[in-house]
Amino acid sequence: MSGPQRTVLVIDDEAHITHVVSLKLRNAGYEVVTAADGEEGFEAALQHAPSLVITDLQMPYLDGLELSKKLKKTRETADTPVLMLTARGFGLTDGDIEDTNIVGMLSKPFSPREMLNTIQEILGDATDSGPSDAKAA
Repeated sequence: MSGPQRTVLVIDDEAHITHVVSLKLRNAGYEVVTAADGEEGFEAALQHAPSLVITDLQMPYLDGLELSKKLKKTRETADTPVLMLTARGFGLTDGDIEDTNIVGMLSKPFSPREMLNTIQEILGDATDSGPSDAKAA
């Protein structure tokens, strides 16, 4: 693997979602940290400084939107991108995501391949995006 290994924080109160997402990410070479709710996820974000946070919208204690706003307001996580997972039919308005770092949304159920492609695009790890060699000066 070229470059440093990236850490992705996966936060979802549904254990099977966390498991599927984590497995797909680990198989793709990412380091994965998981949390079961927004409060636990926030603490994990501070502790592990992830390259990306994937969070469910609807969770106990601190929902995904509240978590995203809290991450944006916190110096250590202010620039961490967030990928939001939502139940089909749940959307967020531009006003909702105004004070967040939400860079994408996936509706459940989603295909693991679609999710991985979205993550690779967000992190700039996409392998099939054509020539991306930076010319050395």
